[in-house]
Amino acid sequence: MLADTHCHLDFNSFEVDRQEVIERAREIGIVRLLVPGVDLDSSRAAVQLADIYPEIFAAIGIHPNEANSWNRHTLTQLKELASHPKVVAIGEIGLDYYRDRAPKESQQRILWTQLTLASEMGLPVVIHNRNATADLLETLEEWRTGLVDSGSELAEHPGVLHSFSDTVTAASKGLDLKFYIGFTGPLTYQKASDTRSIAASLPLDRILVETDSPFLTPVPYRGKRNEPAYVRFVVEKIAELHRESFDTIALTTTNNAARLFRW
Repeated sequence: MLADTHCHLDFNSFEVDRQEVIERAREIGIVRLLVPGVDLDSSRAAVQLADIYPEIFAAIGIHPNEANSWNRHTLTQLKELASHPKVVAIGEIGLDYYRDRAPKESQQRILWTQLTLASEMGLPVVIHNRNATADLLETLEEWRTGLVDSGSELAEHPGVLHSFSDTVTAASKGLDLKFYIGFTGPLTYQKASDTRSIAASLPLDRILVETDSPFLTPVPYRGKRNEPAYVRFVVEKIAELHRESFDTIALTTTNNAARLFRW
């Protein structure tokens, strides 16, 4: 059994052959796929895919690079989507100081609003981070402290740090906050030795595997469009790093995903 906990199957890259892509995922044993939104339209599309395919579940949210799209109706619309039975997370949300497509203050404001929504709905979060580690971890710590103080069950499984490529210190802080750590195709890249060292040091019960397809294609298909079936190469690399069998890592990460997303 395998689970790809982050794939953008609603994107135009899959418009021509989406059904075939999902069939290939099934053929290699993928039993769960999480499609996250990046804005309202993609969040709706993720929910629509979840309605069609039994193995697909949705996360809904506004990506930090789309923060400028936020208006007075956005939160109400997100709440409506979050009530769908196959919505299992709020995401992809976070901070992105690299692209600089929205002011930091706007990103921080909508991040906190969506973390509050996650608290209200009892849903974990899928966290994007690029060049914003200090601010992001400070915000997540404040949010999780509120979960603990309120006695929320979410405090034990608050979310995942998606496509992790940060420092060992950031990984350790994420674990302290009870977050899972998600790894994608770059784990297989030659220059990603630091990320591999971190992945090798983490407890297996806190690791998730992702593709972030159509992006971040792993070796041996780097340079081509990514797809959920390629999550097996991330699993293979983690198995190598932990000196475990492929089946052990596949089962463990699939169970981790089930624990977090309750699907």
